[in-house]
Amino acid sequence: MGVVALALLLFASPIHAAAPFPGFHTPSRNIYCGYNGPSGAYPASLRCDVLSGLKPEPRRRCELDWTGIAMSATGRAAAECAGDTIADRRLRVLNYGSTWRHGAFTCVSRRAGLTCRNTRGHGFFLARASWRLF
Repeated sequence: MGVVALALLLFASPIHAAAPFPGFHTPSRNIYCGYNGPSGAYPASLRCDVLSGLKPEPRRRCELDWTGIAMSATGRAAAECAGDTIADRRLRVLNYGSTWRHGAFTCVSRRAGLTCRNTRGHGFFLARASWRLF
């Protein structure tokens, strides 16, 4: 096979790499969630970023961006101030009306927004226009 034919074959074939971590995104592609498994002294955690930003922004100071909300498997959820994002288009879509479960976390996707809980019942609601912790 010639070099040109091989190059055309490689570029014409879609390469679907797996997502780098367990997670999902909502159908609107505005909310992305990623699971980080326990590692050493760090417990398992869930982080959900809202690309449109937290609205309203938390009152406390953030030197970077209010990207979304994070929580551990047993702790309370908190607004996330970060300079990165976990948004990755390779994550699967969590259709409206569907539930995602991984480790200690359960998330339900609805048109109104995303609700996630841990095993202790702590969690959050996250949407384009609002958010709340519980």
